[in-house]
Amino acid sequence: QVQLVESGGGLVQAGGSLGLSCAASGSIGSVFTMGWYRQAPGKQRELVAVITRGGSTTYADSVKGRFTISRDNAKNTVYLQMNSLKPEDTAVYYCNADIVAKGSYGNYWGKGTLVTVTS
Repeated sequence: QVQLVESGGGLVQAGGSLGLSCAASGSIGSVFTMGWYRQAPGKQRELVAVITRGGSTTYADSVKGRFTISRDNAKNTVYLQMNSLKPEDTAVYYCNADIVAKGSYGNYWGKGTLVTVTS
């Protein structure tokens, strides 16, 4: 069974920084695109950033220049470094990954980690 476990997050003042990490575990064959999404109260879940296995990245316009996504393929782990945080970045951040496990493809989600940015 595949699991995505996020860590990091918490409370930070505007202008500060936080780092998130997400590790995939279980009977994993290969991990392809990994990414971060977020959902603010009363809003739909939205893409923050994704990274392919080869390292190509895509960012939401709202986080470009402030957030950096990276990954360690050997550890099946994806990271999100968040700098210059704004109150509007407050949300539950979810890890997502495309994984082949036991010969079957699946798209998996973590349980989420809360990021709160105070003004």
